[in-house]
Amino acid sequence: MRILYLGDIYAEPGLKVVDLLLKKIKKKHQVDVVIAQVENVTDGRGINVRDYERLIKAGVDFCTGGNWSLAQPDIIPSLNDPNSPIIRPANYPDPTPGMGYKYLKTNGGKILVVSLLGAVVGRDSSKPIDNPLIKIDQILKAESRKPKVATVVNFHGDYSSEKYVIGYYLDGKVSAVIGDHWHIPTADAAVLPKGTAHITDVGMCGTIESSIGVKTDIIIKRWRDNQILRNAPEDMGPLQFNALLFEVDPKTGLSTKAELVQEKILT
Repeated sequence: MRILYLGDIYAEPGLKVVDLLLKKIKKKHQVDVVIAQVENVTDGRGINVRDYERLIKAGVDFCTGGNWSLAQPDIIPSLNDPNSPIIRPANYPDPTPGMGYKYLKTNGGKILVVSLLGAVVGRDSSKPIDNPLIKIDQILKAESRKPKVATVVNFHGDYSSEKYVIGYYLDGKVSAVIGDHWHIPTADAAVLPKGTAHITDVGMCGTIESSIGVKTDIIIKRWRDNQILRNAPEDMGPLQFNALLFEVDPKTGLSTKAELVQEKILT
């Protein structure tokens, strides 16, 4: 089974590059399942129902979440619905709305997909979250008897050490651990020694000439002049598509291959 995990889709440029490239990439790499990080889709904050449906139409099968998962109120019913293929981080404390893991039904069998939030995620670093290692242990134990062909874990965080180490912590226990949130892909895509596909950060889908999707002049004014400015997505210039492609043996639930898929569109 070949699974493609798309890095953070950032605002309209991210939606545009997915619309333009995903079907071609699926065909080229014979992809069976597409999972995408969607916490930055709608104007950079969360995802609304309209954009969620647009991604499903474009060929995304399942959507994971990060620290902006709850930013668009109209998506919360879908987050609560076990049959809707979208989740928020599993280690948000109770009683946070939404579900942190769900199953995706495919022709090859069920895939368990889990999202986790790192200890430090930008301005949300002071908010309480459950320990991600303890939480994933609890989830894997609770779901151990349910039949599945793969288990995919998304880890959304700032610390490279967390995103790197959790790969080894889960090596041999899950099919893949994909780090994201930086929007800048790392050069360490690999299958770890016990069979778990891993990358520290998968990157993003959106504009290239930006500060991780945001207009650079806004960041400069905030940094240099201490101006209080809201992030505005950069909507001009070339586009990038970044994703991790990994191949899972459904008999073992472990991965045999992992590679970073990168495409650019010069607009």
